[in-house]
Amino acid sequence: MKLFRLLTTSVLLLLISGCSTFQEWFGSEEEDATAPVELERIDTKVKLKKQWSIKIGDGQGDGFYKITPTLVDGVLYVASSDGEVAAISAADGGRLWRVELERPLSGGVGYHDRSLYLGGADGSVLQLSADDGVVEWEAAVSGEVLAAPAVSDDWVIVQTYDGKLLGFQPGADEPAWTFTSDVPILTLRGTSTPILVGDNAIAGFGDGKVVAVDVNSGNVSWESRIGVPQGSSEIDRIVDIDGAMTQQGIELFVASYQGRVAALDSRTGRKLWQQNVSSVTGTHVGFGNVYVADVDGTLSAFLRTGQGVRWQNIELGYRQLSRPTPVSSYVATVDFDGYLHLLSQVDGQIVGRTKIGGDAARADMIADSGRLFIFADNGQLLAYELETLD
Repeated sequence: MKLFRLLTTSVLLLLISGCSTFQEWFGSEEEDATAPVELERIDTKVKLKKQWSIKIGDGQGDGFYKITPTLVDGVLYVASSDGEVAAISAADGGRLWRVELERPLSGGVGYHDRSLYLGGADGSVLQLSADDGVVEWEAAVSGEVLAAPAVSDDWVIVQTYDGKLLGFQPGADEPAWTFTSDVPILTLRGTSTPILVGDNAIAGFGDGKVVAVDVNSGNVSWESRIGVPQGSSEIDRIVDIDGAMTQQGIELFVASYQGRVAALDSRTGRKLWQQNVSSVTGTHVGFGNVYVADVDGTLSAFLRTGQGVRWQNIELGYRQLSRPTPVSSYVATVDFDGYLHLLSQVDGQIVGRTKIGGDAARADMIADSGRLFIFADNGQLLAYELETLD
């Protein structure tokens, strides 16, 4: 069943991307409505200047992984699917340390109290020292861990691809509790990253629900449905929550595939507002907006207050946009062809563009002090600085 789900998801990704394969097979000369649009010339107002780049293993590998680095105190901690983990100076790209774990990685990178937390494709959870990469703890779980664990002083929260959310106490061999969700027949390749809010661990699942679990008891505190399965086929009914959730104050912003983007009260799960959207990359917040990239290439800025849309950009149709990332006065996204696009947070106009090296970047970008850090699928970790043109 797992293989069937993966193969079907691969076909689905081809359909989403507007691949011409099916036209070639059947000889159709009709225009493909979902083909990626050709890029138009833009009025460049911001230059994206590459500061440095460094290669980290094989990057995301061939497993549709999205191993996102983390930035702490001027150091980027990054991992690749072939087991390389490294600490990189954000200032100049210098390597501070590097280890080879000799096991496949599929999720990360989490950080807490001088430790890194990673998920293994072999069904493992790892804790490494942030000082030198030495493994400090590991535990076995029931499936692949496709996102970074959420960690506090008292808990390590892990989500697995087979629909489980597990709560480990630090150093424990077995979870203190396990929540199991209903896993649809077909799901997309990925999971959202769980977050800790007060006494609750909050996660999104393949059935389109967001669930909050009390970490002290393992009981469900609340649940809220974001995606509602519709249609006659299993593909039509996919409503995964795979992208990053964003918390601002008491608000939690969540998006699902073939579902909605919604604002929830993180204390109760009460839905504050919602809009129709289909996203696999999740949400981000900036300038009073909630940013979402739709699978059709529409990049939307919804007013955080729930009063509708501030702007939408449709110039990047079906270009498989990464999670929108606010940086300075702009919002950045990378497309399937390795183009980094910079849009104004005010009106959505594209004001900057550059090629990052011929590869896409599924991992979420990191913005810090007017710079962008990008971990491309091929393993290139790159730093860009924004320069406004006169």
